Amino acid sequence: MGFLEDVSELCDCHGIRSHKKFKKIKQLQTVEIKIKMDCEGCERRVKKSVEGMKEVTQVEVEPKQSKLMVIGYVDPDKVLERVRHRTGKKAEFWPYVPYDVVPHPYAPGAYDKKAPPGYVRNVLEDPEAFALARASSFEVKYTTAFSDENPAACVVM
Repeated sequence: MGFLEDVSELCDCHGIRSHKKFKKIKQLQTVEIKIKMDCEGCERRVKKSVEGMKEVTQVEVEPKQSKLMVIGYVDPDKVLERVRHRTGKKAEFWPYVPYDVVPHPYAPGAYDKKAPPGYVRNVLEDPEAFALARASSFEVKYTTAFSDENPAACVVM
């Protein structure tokens, strides 16, 4: 009867769920974390904290940018918690994006002196900073009036 039970579970026509649980398939993700590393010992500790995790395929450490990059079939929140727990350091998800992605990179909410060269804070995801980094309609109106792309935009009435 074991064979018939297996076949009946595969051909479940009545809409009754099988008693076996299916694992949720995780997607390959890249998790970027900002964590301060002062020396080679810190760098080694940070790298070893996530190398032992299941489903981690690659770990890269960039100490000059204070950046840890983990590639694998992992949950980003679990990686962040593991780094915090194993190293005892303050860690957060990588808050920076290239400056050409943000509409106004030198606005008070976006510009960060501690950011690596060519990067600014990701204000598109932060609702408080997004209001500061967005231009008002008044600014847009006057900056587009003197556009190099449209020389006839400035019309005297």
